Amino acid sequence: MSAIPAAIPLLPTGGFTPAVFAAHLAGLDHLPAWWLDRKREAWNRFVALPLPQRTDELWRFSTVAGLKLDAYALPGAAAANRVRTADLGFSSTASLTFANNRAISAVALPADLQKKGVIFEPLEEVLTQHPDLFRQHFMAQPVNLGSEKFAALNAALTTSGAFLFVPKGVEIAAPLQVTHVMAEAGAAVFPHTIVVLEDNAKATLVEHFVGLEAPPVEGRRSKVERLPAPASGLPPPASGCFAAGVNDLFAGPGAQLTYVGIQRWSPNTLAFQLNSTVAQRDARVLSLNLHLGGRQARHESHSRLQGPGSHSEMLALTVAQGAQEFDQRTLQSHQAPNTSSNLLYKNALLDRARTIFSGLIVVDPDAQKTDAYQGNRNLLLSDEAEANSLPGLEIQANDVRCTHGATSGHVDEEQMFYLKSRGIPAPAARELLVFGFFEEVLNKLENEELHAALRTLIQAQFKK
Repeated sequence: MSAIPAAIPLLPTGGFTPAVFAAHLAGLDHLPAWWLDRKREAWNRFVALPLPQRTDELWRFSTVAGLKLDAYALPGAAAANRVRTADLGFSSTASLTFANNRAISAVALPADLQKKGVIFEPLEEVLTQHPDLFRQHFMAQPVNLGSEKFAALNAALTTSGAFLFVPKGVEIAAPLQVTHVMAEAGAAVFPHTIVVLEDNAKATLVEHFVGLEAPPVEGRRSKVERLPAPASGLPPPASGCFAAGVNDLFAGPGAQLTYVGIQRWSPNTLAFQLNSTVAQRDARVLSLNLHLGGRQARHESHSRLQGPGSHSEMLALTVAQGAQEFDQRTLQSHQAPNTSSNLLYKNALLDRARTIFSGLIVVDPDAQKTDAYQGNRNLLLSDEAEANSLPGLEIQANDVRCTHGATSGHVDEEQMFYLKSRGIPAPAARELLVFGFFEEVLNKLENEELHAALRTLIQAQFKK
């Protein structure tokens, strides 16, 4: 391993220091030198970039006072070794489980898929066994929706994650599952997932982010052990946890990719998830993100339609309660003619929860015949809840159809009266109305088991 530059700049916030980064690199000396150099470059970007400010347009309406990073630490291996997978109740082709930035278990691909060239392995395995493929797709697209600093921190400190590669013409029927577990109080985790589908390939990936304090799934035995805070010098539980995840999703010509992200981090977690999607000619990508956990969670999703005939379906469901804040930033980039995209984000807000949605459709000059829609709908279940919506268009072509809209409203009192008059208690009636509100998005999923699993997770939010 080449020496760490003596000129690594000092980090103004003390959680991730040069000493922490040096120790991180020292544990990776068995990996290629180019990968370590890339980590050094990312570290320097992280240090050079400022934390977000209230005056930043890309952080409009966001709470920035709680973004300090000095309370978090890279976790050890002891707690990770005791964590097992969580059963979400749907059949999967194969699975990978990570805890505290480490791969801890796997269910291997069937032999026939391995013979066809499908790769479903931890990143560190692909990094050494398929380096060219890894280098081509690792953060190939820039993060540009406001969280560049946290993307750089992920690149600098990530140690493991999932890599899925599906060769030309291969179709995988059942979903593949990836689980990331936060196994210690005060821990900082950096999940990273890369999905590459070649021409006319088809696959579904379900990614589950879970903290140990997440509510159990009703009717299913949890396999995730609840661990006490270790005597490792990490801050106590009250100090919270930190997650900065990145996804690189690539769909080649004619490919069909379905991605489902389920975020159930612990209630005291500061979380970032930065997703980048590329769709080439005639590719179809559906991404559905379910947001349930965290204290303050920001999700950025950029879909790039780079080939004629490509389509992107961008969906999200959020149940926000207590004092949670969910910050959602999206960009639909139409870079080729005859492309289409459909975005629908639905939020149900209880108590004093807040949501921010800021979405933009950008149509390049050559992207004629673009058809794009963007919708954000908020169901306010409390007078104290707050929903902010900032939809926008930036159109540089003259033959397009682009629309956007945002709505916020309370539960229909007539519907509530109807349900209660038939003996349904108010909490159950409210739950039924929320499911009715969400069903439009859930029905986009073709897999009925996965549909049912998401409904069960949402239902668990109302049992707290």
